[in-house]
Amino acid sequence: MGTQNSIDQFFDFLSRRDLENLTNLFSDKVDWDVPGNEKIAPWLGKRNSRAAVKSFYELLWKNVSPVSAKINKIYIDKGDAVISGEFSVKMLPTGKIVNSIFFIEIAVKNNLITKYRLLEDSYAISESLEK
Repeated sequence: MGTQNSIDQFFDFLSRRDLENLTNLFSDKVDWDVPGNEKIAPWLGKRNSRAAVKSFYELLWKNVSPVSAKINKIYIDKGDAVISGEFSVKMLPTGKIVNSIFFIEIAVKNNLITKYRLLEDSYAISESLEK
């Protein structure tokens, strides 16, 4: 299948909020980190299993609605990839809009995502959730 195909599927399933197929792209054991204030935004933080990844998306989608997203570049080196882009989201608890650039580091092994690191403006995310 290859790294590029895994990334294409990831963004396809993510854009359609296809939770089952999205989480099936991940290994049973995954090195996952989306740094930020977990007390304010409980979907942030480290996770280590496919079930925990599923929980991330369930929490995220209950609290965040997409406004727009754009991928700027995808860099691939064998099983490793770095994706840069930008997004705008609406925080459902407050109605506030957050605009952020992002970088995702993904590692793919045996056609499954084994590592996922998302860097975004987590400060703006936390600030937007303050009522």
